[in-house]
Amino acid sequence: MPNYHPPFEPGYFYHVFNQGNNRENIFLEPKNYGFFLRKWNKYMGGYVNVWSYCLMPNHFHFLIRVIEQNKLDKPKEGNNRSLTELISNQFRSLFISYTKSFNKVYDHTGNLLRRRFKRKKVDSKNYLIGLIHYIHHNPIHHHFTNEYTTWEHSSYKAIIGTGPTKVKRNKVLKLFNGRNHFIKFHQEMKEYKQINHLIIE
Repeated sequence: MPNYHPPFEPGYFYHVFNQGNNRENIFLEPKNYGFFLRKWNKYMGGYVNVWSYCLMPNHFHFLIRVIEQNKLDKPKEGNNRSLTELISNQFRSLFISYTKSFNKVYDHTGNLLRRRFKRKKVDSKNYLIGLIHYIHHNPIHHHFTNEYTTWEHSSYKAIIGTGPTKVKRNKVLKLFNGRNHFIKFHQEMKEYKQINHLIIE
């Protein structure tokens, strides 16, 4: 059985995935996506850096890197917790907060997101690069669009753009040896067999 809940370790990359309970939609309107990202920044910004992401109507993918332990935001009551427990609790708080707001606005009841989100530890540079491509192309894979460059709810435009962003744009572009190589790499069709162990749906 794949291990979808490895411990969080400082400085390591993880592919994080979650979806709507019973596969129901978690984003109903365009404004929901921005609202979720603001919630993400509030709850996760002091614990992980985002290298890429994609939000889709019923699920999302994030590629994150855990912040070095001496730089983590640690609540007073969390000082003695393990890093895994600390970050998992932040994810839980994020999901609960978003669900409460969603339920209030849309007269929804119960859990919106699956309580136990999945994650995979990224184990090499090549897989890291392939995973970024996979995440940005995910809306095509799930038939939400035919063109990844026009999908409004991923990090692709933020990475090739110049505006303010929380995504680690400069580090991502350095990983791809610059903006032009990043764009060219995304234009190519990829075979994901090499990163099957990192792909979660």
